[in-house]
Amino acid sequence: MNLSDINSPADLRCAKPNDLQAIADQVRTYIIDTLSTHPGHLASSLGTVELTVALHYIFNTPDDKLIWDVGHQAYAHKILTGRRDDFTSIRTYGGLSGFPKMAESPYDAFGTGHSSTSISAALGMAVASRLQGNTERKHIAVIGDGSMTGGEAFEALNNVGLSKANIIVILNDNGISIDRAVGGLNQSLTRITSSRRYNRLKEHVWQRLDTGRGLRQRSQSFFQRLTHVAKTVALGNPNLFEALGIRYFGPVDGHDLPALIDILSRLKTIGGPLLLHVVTRKGRGLQQAEQNPIAYHAPGKYDAQTGCQITSSQQGQPLKYQDVFGHTIIELAKQNPAIVGITPAMLTGSSLNLMQEVMPDRVFDVGIAEQHAVTFAAGLAAQGMVPFCNIYSSFAQRAYDQIIHDVALQGLPVLICLDRAGLVGDDGPTHHGVFDLSSLIPVPGLTICAPSDDHELRRMMYTAQLPGNGPIVIRYPRGASVHADWQCPFEPVEIGKGRQLRQGTDVAFVALGHPVGDALTAADELTAQGISAAVYDMRFAKPLDTGLLDTIAAAGYRRIVTIEDGARIGGFGEAVRAYLADRHPAMVPSVTVLAIPDSFVVHGPVAQLKRDCHIDKQALIAAATHQ
Repeated sequence: MNLSDINSPADLRCAKPNDLQAIADQVRTYIIDTLSTHPGHLASSLGTVELTVALHYIFNTPDDKLIWDVGHQAYAHKILTGRRDDFTSIRTYGGLSGFPKMAESPYDAFGTGHSSTSISAALGMAVASRLQGNTERKHIAVIGDGSMTGGEAFEALNNVGLSKANIIVILNDNGISIDRAVGGLNQSLTRITSSRRYNRLKEHVWQRLDTGRGLRQRSQSFFQRLTHVAKTVALGNPNLFEALGIRYFGPVDGHDLPALIDILSRLKTIGGPLLLHVVTRKGRGLQQAEQNPIAYHAPGKYDAQTGCQITSSQQGQPLKYQDVFGHTIIELAKQNPAIVGITPAMLTGSSLNLMQEVMPDRVFDVGIAEQHAVTFAAGLAAQGMVPFCNIYSSFAQRAYDQIIHDVALQGLPVLICLDRAGLVGDDGPTHHGVFDLSSLIPVPGLTICAPSDDHELRRMMYTAQLPGNGPIVIRYPRGASVHADWQCPFEPVEIGKGRQLRQGTDVAFVALGHPVGDALTAADELTAQGISAAVYDMRFAKPLDTGLLDTIAAAGYRRIVTIEDGARIGGFGEAVRAYLADRHPAMVPSVTVLAIPDSFVVHGPVAQLKRDCHIDKQALIAAATHQ
């Protein structure tokens, strides 16, 4: 049987066991060939090919529920579940999502994109099945060792052990989340995989499980307790999962298909909560990806034969915003010994790896743990340090309570840098950073600023670390900044004060953050139409520069257009209009708010998504010419 014969897992289950490795090899080659020209998450999916084949071969999906944590590793799953021919559209506008999506396929049992959610979802489904009288259905959560560090995963495990539900947690252990895995859990898993004493015992336990299926329930229960004690003795410390009441099996080689088929066949017959520890290699099958799984997590285009990345020259081009941040925090930290950097598992993604290389003792990667990252930063600030806590905007949603309770309420000078704010492109609705303004503007005590370019980012970072400014949020987008000469001198920005960048008499563009660039371009094009447009860079969503708004209101513009790359409801534009309604009510009919509409934005090129959301240059021109 060939991959071309497989249009569903039912087809796969017709294959002979001896054919499965050949099918897995074809899936891996198809992923490598396709992603070389249609970029996506490569290394993670290469590492789970055999596991995916085994899961769909043994379990009766989609009736048995298979949930992939995050979904970076689910490309083989998409290929085997009827989406092979559409796979070239992965992460393209109108094409397949880069993550599991319930609306896309019945085989995507739960939508994912953020980490650490799979066990909670699988447990909810398992309890629902039990309440509905279906005791035969299996519920499988595949979660990486990086995702397992997330707080929700631990909360779910604590609940799973007491539930007695039919749930199998597959712990995909490759030592990598996006950067190298960190923390005590990673060390614990390493002890398990490297313990020869434990692994000898493991083989004996599995043999006894085969002969123990016919034992009475009481004998089975006794045997489970006995093996738990034996595993603890062999490892020299308690097994976390067994201590939580979850039967632990493994570790098993995640690239050994016969072994996977064997153990999954056994686990399928055992009731209650189980955990299978599978050891895989991220990037399996592509040498460069195996050797550098961090760079090949999402490598862009590469040569499918050699594996070498295809890169364009960046000489003379603006840096990415994240790299401006990374280089700037080093400069500031050299001047201010109290500065430290914190990130929840996005060391390279935030460019804090640059600081780690030169100041390793002052950079803290806390794993996938945004809540902890923020409160950890608060603790540092409480003792006089100056923490820059760098989190992707969409991931910071998980730390909302900590931002309010542990930072803002106490007035602690934590500097929260929200990378990937606004529309992020091909990663889609799970990753668009469009809700931070709406959620944070109502929080008392926060200062919220958004740089219009790389120079402004440096100035805001410099200002944020000065004494007496309290908690500050700096949000900036994914991708290239503006200036090739990004390394401007440091100078402070007055808190809560915007600036006028261009004079005009007919229309006022009131912009926040990176959209200032679109406002300047739109103003240039309007000049050719005989329309004079002023451009204001407000800099701060909170506190608003009400003095500047008063000046704008008094200038006699026939139209005031606000623009932002955040959600309209509760956002910057609505705050501007609310102020004008209160102080200059006659101006309200002339105010147009351009922002993200009240819907989740699909994946696709940022320029296309901006057009869809009416927050691009053309939307500004249309608003300015509307009578």
